[in-house]
Amino acid sequence: MTPGLVAEPVPGLPEIEPGTDLAALITAAGIDIGASDVVVVSQKAVSKAEGRVVSLAGVTPTPRARELAAALGKEPELVQLVLDESVEVLRAERGVLITRTRQGFVCANSGVDRSNVPADGRACLLPIDPDASARRLRAALPGRPAVVVADSFGRAWRLGQADVAIGCAGLRPLDDRRGTADHHGRELVATVDAIADQAASAAALARDKAGREAVVVVRGLERYVTAEDGPGAMAILRPRAEDLFA
Repeated sequence: MTPGLVAEPVPGLPEIEPGTDLAALITAAGIDIGASDVVVVSQKAVSKAEGRVVSLAGVTPTPRARELAAALGKEPELVQLVLDESVEVLRAERGVLITRTRQGFVCANSGVDRSNVPADGRACLLPIDPDASARRLRAALPGRPAVVVADSFGRAWRLGQADVAIGCAGLRPLDDRRGTADHHGRELVATVDAIADQAASAAALARDKAGREAVVVVRGLERYVTAEDGPGAMAILRPRAEDLFA
């Protein structure tokens, strides 16, 4: 029988500032976290702690940024940040800027975001290496539970956003079930479950994104938790050679 899942937000976290010790904050909250649990932390909290918040006033837009900003109805400084954080612009139309980030993610605005950033005129960038962020946090938490760094991404062909893993440590990011059989004995040929993404989405359902519930402990995934840090969320990215829509 598959065990149930429990997602419990960590309450009472303060506003995250550059240099904040996230592991110390989580530990001080007093919530029970076991070695087989998964600690899901919002990207925004990780980015703030790592100082990945910048002032738009200090950004000088290039002619390309000004051109895109005029076409899309965006601030030139914000567009420049998006370009700086990307390696490729995939779409720029209908007010939408889709890029491939330096980390390899395909998402809107290179993950540059102004929500839940306390000061006006500032924007938050993705962590430089979210998998490394997850590994550092895991190493600092008592018992070394698995850690997922989660962010909200839009999804092609579907409305709405869902949280996905952009970094993880100590959790099998994918469960490859190809070669096994279904209930009727038929061989599965394409089933690869996105475990880290599903953990991120489960956590998102349990927390208030408008509040200060940036950390959620998910229990019930112990069969996917590993002693080693593992390949991280980079293992989830589809190789360019397999991308039918690139």
